[in-house]
Amino acid sequence: MKDHIKYSIAFGILGALFFIPFLGGVHLFDWDEVNFAEISREMIVLKNYLRVYIDYTAFWEKPPFFFWLQVFAMKLFGISDFAARFPNAICGILTLIVLFNIGKKLYNTRFGIIWAGAYFGSVLPFLYFKSGIIDPWFNLFIFLGLYFFILFTWKKNSQEGIVLSNNKWVYLIFAGLLVGLGVLTKGPVAYLIASFTFAVYWVIKKCRLYISPFHFIVFTFFAAFFMLAWYAIEYANNGPWFIIEFNKYQYKLFSTPDAGHAGFPGYHFVVLFLGVFPASIFTVRSFFKLPKEEKVFQQDFKLWMSILFWVVLILFTIVKSKIVHYSSMCYFPMTFLAAVVVDKLIDKKISFNKWMKAGLWFTGSIYILLTIALPFLGKNIAWLKPFIKKDPFAMANMEADIYWSGFESIPGFFLLGLMITVMIYLKKEKLKQGFILLFSGVGIFVMLTLIFDIRNIEGYSQRAAIEFYKSKAGEDCYIITNGFKSYAHFYYAKKQPVTNQNYYNREWLLTGPIDKKLYVVSKIHRTEELKEYADLKKIGAKNGFVFFERNMP
Repeated sequence: MKDHIKYSIAFGILGALFFIPFLGGVHLFDWDEVNFAEISREMIVLKNYLRVYIDYTAFWEKPPFFFWLQVFAMKLFGISDFAARFPNAICGILTLIVLFNIGKKLYNTRFGIIWAGAYFGSVLPFLYFKSGIIDPWFNLFIFLGLYFFILFTWKKNSQEGIVLSNNKWVYLIFAGLLVGLGVLTKGPVAYLIASFTFAVYWVIKKCRLYISPFHFIVFTFFAAFFMLAWYAIEYANNGPWFIIEFNKYQYKLFSTPDAGHAGFPGYHFVVLFLGVFPASIFTVRSFFKLPKEEKVFQQDFKLWMSILFWVVLILFTIVKSKIVHYSSMCYFPMTFLAAVVVDKLIDKKISFNKWMKAGLWFTGSIYILLTIALPFLGKNIAWLKPFIKKDPFAMANMEADIYWSGFESIPGFFLLGLMITVMIYLKKEKLKQGFILLFSGVGIFVMLTLIFDIRNIEGYSQRAAIEFYKSKAGEDCYIITNGFKSYAHFYYAKKQPVTNQNYYNREWLLTGPIDKKLYVVSKIHRTEELKEYADLKKIGAKNGFVFFERNMP
């Protein structure tokens, strides 16, 4: 069996074994996971797959492609947390296979294994394939679009040393279509990232036209194809309103903090350094002097990946909304640059110095300490209360009845043992074995943390509210929240289409002649503002959430 087939199958099996199990083991997290799953559920309920709805009103923040994937999974497995996350598990499997094959094409089989292994064995890249958010597919489409664009430039300019069997127009058209799928997945930012990357490369190449304006127009046409087709259908069915609002929202994302997600300027630097452990340590080393790549196209690809990294990082540092997954496109160039460094370390072209060792220990120790400490903090929750005493909701969260056995520390002790073993191997200059252990071990560590700890953590943050919503599934009632924004009550209460438009008038729900029972879920520190509504009756409270009902007059 040829290497590319053998290892593609191996990475496919690896991804399936790690990314598919336990997808439904914990509730979807508010906001994004529940938001997207609810959009897909409402598509199924309404049997309308062309427009995006939330709470049965038009939702112009996202295009539909990812929701089509979730709908397919929900049709296959039923509407469930497992189905909502299943598309990203498939994306994870495909990503590992893609990275191996691209790495093999650019370098050799070993490099492909290192690159795919670095992606698998870094914390946030692994974690995102266990989630129900849009970004894994969005990032994959942009990366593949950029990759095919690079192949186009090499074919056009007769790049030596690499076999490119297709016509240059095939590469260019695929580049545009793949970026276009990214646009249809999350919005115009996919095209923006690609275009900025092209522009920076042009500047670095001293403004030499490495492609013609016509080539860029062709790329842009195909990048816009899917979105324009969707716009055309939307316009024909409903007019321009939705399209206008969608584009206004895309602008808003760049100009104002979204939903209170503001942050300090270095936010994404910290997220990437800590979150893409351990690949991030080797990525940092790649920005310092390295031996030149042997082939010109390898040097060029490294330049493209460096540009992509900085474009995404700077772009989302400028953007005022600071959300962890905004910079997740960096995972591709980061793991590539990390693979370049690891490859040279194995060949002893550079040395594993004390700074890389210190970086691994520093970042690894944070994860070790947190995961070892979790059950001890859980058993002694009073230790945390002095630090959160000014936050009544957080204080009440800590009252959750969560059982900590002590075994939840297993991931932390596993990572500690892994780090010690890896360092012994690296000290003995068994570099290949050491890096295999490091990346495979961190993947196992993330999986163990999800198995042992994530359900307990979710128990503090949202489970009480979600259990209440689930208890109302099938009941013909209204449910609203007070003091916080949520999509969970739509999804877990299996809300049906709205038949009375007064429902969207909050004052009518709280004071008007309602035609169904109303439930209000409030955070504990916001209950005072509900006292003016005499018809509201408190029916319970749990872990920071207070539950009220109002009966029909």
